[in-house]
Amino acid sequence: MENNTSLQQQLLEAGVHFGHLKKKWNPKMLPYIFAEKKGIHIIDLNKTVECLQETAAALKQVARSGKKILFVGTKKQAKDIVNECAKKVNMPYVTERWLGGMLTNFNTVRKSVKKMQSIEKMLGDGSFDSITKKERLTLSRDRDKMDKVLGGIAQLGRVPSALFIVDIGHEHIALAEAKRLGITTFGVVDTNCDPNKVDFAVPGNDDATKSIAIIVNYITAAIAEGLAERQAAKDDETEEVNDDEKEKSAAKLQAEAEAEGGRGGRGGRSGGGQRRRTPAGGSRGPGGARK
Repeated sequence: MENNTSLQQQLLEAGVHFGHLKKKWNPKMLPYIFAEKKGIHIIDLNKTVECLQETAAALKQVARSGKKILFVGTKKQAKDIVNECAKKVNMPYVTERWLGGMLTNFNTVRKSVKKMQSIEKMLGDGSFDSITKKERLTLSRDRDKMDKVLGGIAQLGRVPSALFIVDIGHEHIALAEAKRLGITTFGVVDTNCDPNKVDFAVPGNDDATKSIAIIVNYITAAIAEGLAERQAAKDDETEEVNDDEKEKSAAKLQAEAEAEGGRGGRGGRSGGGQRRRTPAGGSRGPGGARK
């Protein structure tokens, strides 16, 4: 990853340092505010770099352990960026309306996902050919509606281990559900939010598309590294297992060969004893009388 100076320059160019109007600020953001200019708070990019690297390192470890990270960004500026980045690292995402209970009532949401997948499967394999055109159209519309809201979490089999949120103020329901379940939370925090509401806060502009893009892409790159390291560790482990199996197989074959050799040697000695007894019987003279 880039060094701090280069990263700070990129954040500056993307406008990550622009906060909200002074009258909208949250006093708990004071440690992350550098100055005030024309009634607008300016975020300290040194703190942003520090927090961003800390967040990226933590999410990299989560990804390396094989756990799922749910990306949440339903505001207009973040939708496309979050969708694209989450798909890059094969992580679940929510970019449309957050359904109440998506985490706290996960089993019910999971049933809706299964229903959506069932309709999709039947539409694909021709199971609905026997129903009327109107019924088929209704089911297709239902599937599309569910896919729009639940499509991003279709492959999520259980509650995620972490949430990465763009604008914790806008996604307060998702944040509250994650807190209730004890899920680790990461978020982009602007000057109008409380950074203490998330476990890992990244102070920055959560309204500008460029600002959101640079932060989310940085996080995605860290997650991709974690996944790559996990895959490399798996490959090494597989190689070690294969080597162990080869060694065991070779040792087994050698043991079998030695056992075969031992049995062959004992058989040879036994045959020799029988041959020695034959001449003893043949020492009879003519007529069968012993000499």
